Amino acid sequence: MHANVENMRTRPLISIVMPVYNPNLAWLEEAIQSLQSQVYTYWELCIADDCSTDSQVRAFLEQLMDSDKRINVIFRKENGHISAASNSALTLVQGEWVALMDQDDILPKDALYWIVEAINTQPSVRLIYSDEDKIDENGDRFAPYFKCDWNLDFFYSQNMFSHLGVYHKPLLDEVGGFRVGFEGAQDYDLVLRCIEKISHEQIIHIPRVLYHRRAHSGSTAQTPSAKPYVDLAVFQALTEYFQRQGIDALVERTEYGNRIRYHLPERLPLVSLIIPTRNNLKLIQGCVESIINKTIYSNYEIIIVDNGSDDVEVLAYLASLSTDSRIRILRDDRPFNHSQLNNAAVNIAKGEILGLLNDDVDVISPDWLSEMVAHALQPGVGAVGAKLLYANNTLQHAGVVLGIHGLVDHVCKYFPRHYAGDFGRLGVVSSFSAVTAACLVIKKSVFQAVGGFDEKNLPTDFNDVDFCLRVRALGYRNIYTPFAELYHYESATRGYARTVETEAAKYIQEKWGDFVKADPGYSPHLSLIYGDFTLAPQSRVAPVSLMDSTVSSETMASVIA
Repeated sequence: MHANVENMRTRPLISIVMPVYNPNLAWLEEAIQSLQSQVYTYWELCIADDCSTDSQVRAFLEQLMDSDKRINVIFRKENGHISAASNSALTLVQGEWVALMDQDDILPKDALYWIVEAINTQPSVRLIYSDEDKIDENGDRFAPYFKCDWNLDFFYSQNMFSHLGVYHKPLLDEVGGFRVGFEGAQDYDLVLRCIEKISHEQIIHIPRVLYHRRAHSGSTAQTPSAKPYVDLAVFQALTEYFQRQGIDALVERTEYGNRIRYHLPERLPLVSLIIPTRNNLKLIQGCVESIINKTIYSNYEIIIVDNGSDDVEVLAYLASLSTDSRIRILRDDRPFNHSQLNNAAVNIAKGEILGLLNDDVDVISPDWLSEMVAHALQPGVGAVGAKLLYANNTLQHAGVVLGIHGLVDHVCKYFPRHYAGDFGRLGVVSSFSAVTAACLVIKKSVFQAVGGFDEKNLPTDFNDVDFCLRVRALGYRNIYTPFAELYHYESATRGYARTVETEAAKYIQEKWGDFVKADPGYSPHLSLIYGDFTLAPQSRVAPVSLMDSTVSSETMASVIA
């Protein structure tokens, strides 16, 4: 790392902003020492003392300035809380990049190295965040938070940006720094205002633990309810953000974070629900009747694609549905090709929104379609997937992760219905690289823009994964919402078998190999054996390597010495 620093194209000054107020001096000293131990030494510490009442604090900070010229302190004349103090610290900043650090937290010695490495390798970056963990009063680390790459919908649900957060200083100047009145969520509000000014490609996640949050009785790291005003500040920050974006939404607090309820337009768009089926009366009847009897969203049509049924009872039931003006039967006697059946139905669909359903799903939550359509209508959203359960109330689908079992699978299959996953991710709305087409809602225009499902290469298996990845490649986000629940009896009509040896699997591996190896929606530190957010036997993050192989061994030895 020392050798790489010498070979970096640019070595920007990193300004660490630290507001302090009556700190535990032992912990503050540890925080300072963690900075002074950094591999990357081009940093400055900008401290704003928020009028501490402890007389020892000023003497300690003055001594710090005398002992290390990289440390600058401004002493505020009145207490203004964290936003005002942070803004005071920003007035001391000389660097091009700003990192936020709390007075009792710790940085590992390689933290700034990886930040600057990202700045060098991705010059367009404006915001950087890393993984983090907690450290207790005894110095023991625990609760690692291994994050996914930038995930806007998950960020709405909770502040997954958090620590270590690093900001391009001109961007902070543009948004005006911190806002007084958002104390407790001041950094959340800051990021919300920053992302309005940049593209999502300019937000970089470093999948390494570069921040240790001190957990003690008075901290939110230990006790989230320690600062009850935080929830109010989060609500206000998000509400104002959506107002600025012109998005009609209501912010609610749930057990695992925020729920954004997007309001449907006064004129509900027509939704075309497409259901392929063949020869299983119990399934198709249960599916259709659950939709009709339970769904509160009123403006929909149902297109049942009958793929060659010859069962007398099924044919009679389908014929009986013709009396309902909302239901159409499309007869298709070609050999089974799930992609082809859906594509054909889309061609005759009248709705501006499509709902793709298997015939073995059964509605649980009456507002399932309202929830999914509300998300599908949002700018930048592609496919929307639901929370699907097996008959025994265990998870069947809560998002798709690439790389599980060497290929792809649903995350946390067979876990209890209300299992929320790592840091509550499955309990809130979040983006995944793909969602299942057993229950998928999407704008018809987006479906057509990607050319629908791949009939030639993926007639049955993995067509939904390929479809979602093509939607993502066009710049759309694929959403999972836990607030739309249905039962899914999984492939009861045709059977179910997915292995890595099939032609479809080989096609996915060849076409989407980079995603299969490193799904941006799932941390490289987490297991791909079951996709259950547990720690992987071995991290998939590459170890540090020498930037320039031409560096001589003598130079290397000199640098390290």
